[in-house]
Amino acid sequence: MAQFDYDLFVIGGGSGGVRAARAAGQSGARVAIAEEHRYGGTCVIRGCVPKKILVYASEYGHELSDAAAYGWNTGPVSFDWARLIANKDKEIDRLNGIYIGLLERSGVEVMNGRAVLSDPHTLDIDGNRVTARIILIATGARPLELGVPGQELAISSNEAFHLPELPERITVVGGGYIGVEFAHIFSGLGASVTLVHHRDRVLRGFDEDIRIAIMDGLDHHGIELRMNEEVGALARRADGAIDVTLKSGAEFSTDLVMSSIGRVPNTSEMGLEGAGVTLGGRGAVVVDRYSRTSVDHIYAVGDCTDRVNLTPVAIREGQAFVDTVFHDRPTAFDHSGIATAVFAQPPAGTVGLTEAEAREQFGEVDIYKSTFRPLRHTISGRGERAMMKLVVDARSDRVLGVHVVGIDAAEIIQSVAIAVTMGATKAQFDAVVAVHPTTAEELVLMKQKAS
Repeated sequence: MAQFDYDLFVIGGGSGGVRAARAAGQSGARVAIAEEHRYGGTCVIRGCVPKKILVYASEYGHELSDAAAYGWNTGPVSFDWARLIANKDKEIDRLNGIYIGLLERSGVEVMNGRAVLSDPHTLDIDGNRVTARIILIATGARPLELGVPGQELAISSNEAFHLPELPERITVVGGGYIGVEFAHIFSGLGASVTLVHHRDRVLRGFDEDIRIAIMDGLDHHGIELRMNEEVGALARRADGAIDVTLKSGAEFSTDLVMSSIGRVPNTSEMGLEGAGVTLGGRGAVVVDRYSRTSVDHIYAVGDCTDRVNLTPVAIREGQAFVDTVFHDRPTAFDHSGIATAVFAQPPAGTVGLTEAEAREQFGEVDIYKSTFRPLRHTISGRGERAMMKLVVDARSDRVLGVHVVGIDAAEIIQSVAIAVTMGATKAQFDAVVAVHPTTAEELVLMKQKAS
């Protein structure tokens, strides 16, 4: 008789947990997974996928306007928020079903409920007690609350996907990925948007030229920017609107406040500390390079570890965990040089080091930069500009970072990331023949160093 009910029990049905459960199940291990909400996690249910659907929707209004310059008579147009949300929900339902099907076909027992550790090997799933030889924590993260009087009046991005209607005036608090993207979404769909951020620029941690370009894009789209400001209190008015008081003393009224000031690891009230698992800052599960916690047989992947909080990273961490534990191939995922995108309007894509990081690590660097109006907008008349930037090690000529803002930036950076990961040099970029006319060709045409 087996000592444990399962070889592996995964807590959390998001991207990292599902990948790990499937891969372990396909290896022949006895695997179970528990999820208290819906399978797919933040990305599929309340993050990347539904957000990108809303991004697409918000871009159509601009494109319809651009079409007139290209000879199209578009006539009167209108937008139906309820129809968009209904169609989005259908797609999320479909993906949720796909995730469950993939798990079941991999031999994984799928459970619905909240899993809590009773001891280092025992879990309680809504009253059902089971044991496991190995436990993987993949519980993701949750939105951080504003922490001010009236914070209950603010929604997070979770609720933004289920609004019954689109308010006329929306205030977004926070200038990270989520805040910037939703500011553009709401604005593109017709709302009057104010973005409040406690710093002088959005997207902390990104290259400064990306931050400047994204700020220009927000301003270009008519989004009111209240920088170096923090919300001090929210209060409901008799007419249903919300009064926003900033810590500077400034006040204004809005119909909806969405807080996007960050996310925290979703690890509270899970019995982790009682089982001996060490938690670090903000409740993050502390792990080593192999995703092992302070307890030898308990591992953690994804946003709950607060390393690099991106869906593809969680997936790779989940696979590395299975390779290490179930295939006897110790695999430590490399968190450096990860490409990412911000679906602003225009979007940004980045891979490798920022200029500041490169100067700190390598000393002398060469910078190549170009800003220009894409061909598409020379006809449309839209004032949107593109920015391309290469950060190069002056000694080795290796391209250390690539930063792009403009049409299809996310698609461009995915391909460029291959070259950067392989250690391509600026000379090798220069040797590539440009594809004309494209936005991306600028990456192989920049010859003059920036002053």
